Amino acid sequence: MDRYDLLYRLYEEYETDTLYDLQNFVDLFPPVDSRVALGYWQDASDELDDRKREIGESFAVGETMAEIAARATREQTFTALDLHAEYDRSVNALVLDVDETLRSAGRTDNEIPRETLHLLTEFHEADVPIVICTGQTLENVKGFMIQGLGTELVHSGSLSIVYEAGTGVFTPGHGSNTKRLLYEGLDEEIQDVFAQVRSRALTAAAPELRRSVHLQGNEFNVTLKPNFDVGSDAAAEVIDEGLVHLIDLLGQSVVESVEGVGDVGIESRERGDEPHRSSDWARAYYAAADPEIATVLEGEDDSPTCDPDDVPPEVAARFDRIDVAYYHADAAEIGSLDLDKPTGVAEALDVLGIDDPFVLVMGDSKSDLRVMEWADAADAGIAAAPEHASQSVLDHVRSRDGLVYGPGDAGSVLRTVSVLNRLAEW
Repeated sequence: MDRYDLLYRLYEEYETDTLYDLQNFVDLFPPVDSRVALGYWQDASDELDDRKREIGESFAVGETMAEIAARATREQTFTALDLHAEYDRSVNALVLDVDETLRSAGRTDNEIPRETLHLLTEFHEADVPIVICTGQTLENVKGFMIQGLGTELVHSGSLSIVYEAGTGVFTPGHGSNTKRLLYEGLDEEIQDVFAQVRSRALTAAAPELRRSVHLQGNEFNVTLKPNFDVGSDAAAEVIDEGLVHLIDLLGQSVVESVEGVGDVGIESRERGDEPHRSSDWARAYYAAADPEIATVLEGEDDSPTCDPDDVPPEVAARFDRIDVAYYHADAAEIGSLDLDKPTGVAEALDVLGIDDPFVLVMGDSKSDLRVMEWADAADAGIAAAPEHASQSVLDHVRSRDGLVYGPGDAGSVLRTVSVLNRLAEW
């Protein structure tokens, strides 16, 4: 009897829904100081053991079958079986975005669900390294990972943090390789552009914008965040204005860094002057590169008055290496295209000693898509995304293995991959 028939029999002949609920109750039972509550937990644990024993005695690989039924639904298990048939490999590292991937502000109070944290702990105990890959600052992500997973796991040597979308990699417990500052390898001219934009991001902003946004505490990237609730109308308004402001600053800073083009200055948006050439070139370049940015510029009545072809080649060559990212009602950011999430992930896997990666990539944004595309091109993994992810991310995931999940339900994919790994060991 092949695996499909065995698993079909398992889910047809046994009360797997009850087994699954018992396992969840035992695993996720909160720490309480109550004899009555602890009695309920013990009763559930005993019943769980009895039901697993019954399955274990009914199959040649009964222990594995019992663990699969206890930890994954029928749909998750058969999805894992399809993945095993397609790839015939186990996942040897998790590459995970955080915001709107592991946690969802709309459904989980912006907390990583306890189920998800527990499943990550189980992967760690199974010697599967975890790479947290985020646009957030190191201190921020390190803090809430310690809060959620514990200091011991975070400092175990098998967890790495790729922060600021790939500008640095932090892997505690690896000596001189614990922190790799990838941005220090960039050309001095590019580093100077970022330093100039950062220094002017608030001081050169119009007074109302300056009061409405703040700079995220990055080491390298320049990120404007709203002083309003993310997703609100007020946040959307100031981030749209902030995006135009960052693009204009970037245009000036790039032009100043290119010899022979000339110092064209930056317009005063407060006075409503016509944009100087540097701003117009930057607007034209980035509007052509990203339809979302073009839409924002149009909505702010700041569309470029020139064509992308009008941008001098030496200026366009610098723009080619700098990314402008827009997150509606959340953030406007510039980052280096020489340093992206795939670059950071590759560095993290190197530090972790994973020479032949086959990873699970979970994410929702365009920066996560680059990691997914890297894994796909290198035959180095599979991808999953929440149903509210960017359309380009969803298109990629659905065209591969279709691992799309609901808000706050990253655990469903983690359970599927856990079964995949058990099948690979079977």
